[in-house]
Amino acid sequence: MQWRWMTATVAASALAFLTFPAFPEFSSATPWSSAEATESAACDADARAANLDFTLKDMNGEDVALASLKGKVILLNFWATWCGPCKVEIPSFVELQDEYRDEGLAVLGLSVDDTVEKLKPFAEEYSVNYPLLVGLGRDDVQEAFGPVWGIPVTFYIDREGTLCKKHMGLATKEQVERDVRSML
Repeated sequence: MQWRWMTATVAASALAFLTFPAFPEFSSATPWSSAEATESAACDADARAANLDFTLKDMNGEDVALASLKGKVILLNFWATWCGPCKVEIPSFVELQDEYRDEGLAVLGLSVDDTVEKLKPFAEEYSVNYPLLVGLGRDDVQEAFGPVWGIPVTFYIDREGTLCKKHMGLATKEQVERDVRSML
């Protein structure tokens, strides 16, 4: 019994250590977090066309066609209302949407497993100013952008529809803003 708790503690500590951006040199999940890599190219070397052939419902029941956003820089964040790191990131996304909307930024939040009944009060509490998409039952979207092994995961799609970057785990506002600005 004690061995099981020790193993669980070590695993949880390792996950927490690799999730936080304070130690980017130890995290293989965020190789583009260095300033030189971000400033030298807007897209990662393994960039590919994003599959934008999806129409999803937002929390208000409106259709959001991802293809209709081509021509904008899309920040697509996979998240959930119960996710602690997601709650930390969302205020930054709200600020960035306000600041860069007129320059062509479109922030989208795809809730991986929440119902509309959970999304609406969450959006009100966090003053979300961008579409919250219902991803419950839409594993096809996760597979198209994935693999999505955990949340939060943020995808950066340029104006031409290229999936330029993928950031797994918690990102600071500065990291997100640097990547967005390189694409605007």
